Amino acid sequence: MKRVFIIVTAIFVFTSCKKNNLPDPGTTSTQSLANQWWVTYTVNGADVLGVGHVQIATYNSSANNNELWVDDLGNGASGHRFKVKTVADLNTLTFSATNAANQSYSTGSTNPQTVTITNGKVLLNAAHSRTGIVTDSIYMQANMGGTTYTISGYARTRWAEDDF
Repeated sequence: MKRVFIIVTAIFVFTSCKKNNLPDPGTTSTQSLANQWWVTYTVNGADVLGVGHVQIATYNSSANNNELWVDDLGNGASGHRFKVKTVADLNTLTFSATNAANQSYSTGSTNPQTVTITNGKVLLNAAHSRTGIVTDSIYMQANMGGTTYTISGYARTRWAEDDF
C-alpha cells in the first residue's frame, strides 16, 4: 500500500509540472515592423513641429495578417494627427496606404479624414540612438490635408538616455 501511494504521488507530481500544456503565445505577423519610434516631421527639410523628435508607434492589427497600424500617438503636427491602417509587405519591410481612414478624425476636428502613406520602410540596424546604440530606422511620407510630411527616425531602445 505504501508503495502504491509513493507511485501515485510521484506520477501526480511529475505530470502536474509539465509546461507543455500551456498555449504558445507565438508572435504577431508584423513583429519585424512593430515598435515605438523617435521621429521628426519635416517638409522640405524643415522641422515643422519645432521640437525635434516625437514618439510614434507601429503595431499589428487584430487580424494578425499584413495590416500595420501607424499611430502618431497624438504627437503629430497640430491639426494633422493620424492613426491609420496600412498594408505591409513583410518580406521587404515596407508599408503604404492610399486614402486610409484616419482614426484620429472626428467631426469638427481639423485632423484629416484620410491619410496617404507612401515610401514606408523599416531598415534593420540602419540607425543609431542618441547614445550610439545600433537600432532600426523608419521612413515614410504622409500626405495629410494636401501637405506631405517626411517622417523619419529610429526605433526606441527603451533606455532612458535615448528618450527625448
